[in-house]
Amino acid sequence: MLFEPYRSDALQLKNRIVMAPLTRSRAVEANTPNDLMAEYYGQRAGAGLIITEGTSPSPNGLGYPRIPGLFDPAHVAGWRKVTAAVHARGARIFVQLMHTGRVTHADNLPAGAEVIAPSAVALSGEMYTDKSGLQPHPVPRAMTPADIDHAVAEYAQAARLAIEAGFDGVELHAANGYLLEQFLNPHANRRTDAYGGSAENRNRFVLAVAQAVTAAIGAQRVGLRVSPFGVFNDMGAFDGMQAQYLELARALGALGVAYLHLVDHSSMGAPAVPAEFKAQLRAAFGRSFIGSGGFDGASAEAALSEGRADLIAFGRAWLANPDLELRLQRQLPLNAPDPSTFYTPGAQGYTDYPRAA
Repeated sequence: MLFEPYRSDALQLKNRIVMAPLTRSRAVEANTPNDLMAEYYGQRAGAGLIITEGTSPSPNGLGYPRIPGLFDPAHVAGWRKVTAAVHARGARIFVQLMHTGRVTHADNLPAGAEVIAPSAVALSGEMYTDKSGLQPHPVPRAMTPADIDHAVAEYAQAARLAIEAGFDGVELHAANGYLLEQFLNPHANRRTDAYGGSAENRNRFVLAVAQAVTAAIGAQRVGLRVSPFGVFNDMGAFDGMQAQYLELARALGALGVAYLHLVDHSSMGAPAVPAEFKAQLRAAFGRSFIGSGGFDGASAEAALSEGRADLIAFGRAWLANPDLELRLQRQLPLNAPDPSTFYTPGAQGYTDYPRAA
């Protein structure tokens, strides 16, 4: 099933293989996508669907050095090169909109931007900056209701720009401890207003963003990624978490978004997402469901044949294997990635991995 086309009311894909979003930090000039990035994504367009690296809808969301943005005309022009390269090989491509919230440092932000989050709760540990190396995470400024409305509008505008740039849709990154999940999780959200304090209130910002983006570009062009049970960026389980995520999934399904993308980070040491909960989440959503986390060819086929997912996302395997779909289909060995080049500028460890003979 992995290599068969997939058709839904929102997605028409040449196979069921998804390239998961992978931060690569190659947008070296003003966070603008470039020719090297177009080459990288074009190489990997054997996937049915590519989801780009996290891309900020706001100057405030540029948490890491050299990650791309999507909030000005230069970004649109740069991304247009990427989408053209991917479409030339028959793949579809969604841009992942990732506002990092408190996961940043002022040295990584452009002039006039600031570190904001649901609450004034600093992330533990340090952030790498090109300017000063590792720096402690700062205490973010708690967002006002006006800030929240502004952020919602930024997501909607970024979605419009995505369509202008040739993307087939956008994925809202509500996983891995970034701004949307910061609102979902009481470890980061200490608010006592309409955006905190209860499961319904903590879901409110994510749903407001999803509603604004679907109003801007259509629900069938919108997906959403979640990582319940994930612990990255000071996240983690909390009382009532499963019920909260099931309600979120039901609301997103009712909105008619294209897909729900569930991340299980247990292959990287996080707690496993229980199989029963995955099934409940898929049923609550009721639309296309992407499984992600530690899959190989055999486990992907099993998940599809057993009805546990409609599409399977592969992450780290794409780093060193631009022809991953071919290697999976022919059961060929995979190239090993070089971690020292995951986030460094330039072609080395990015576009120079060999294809299978």
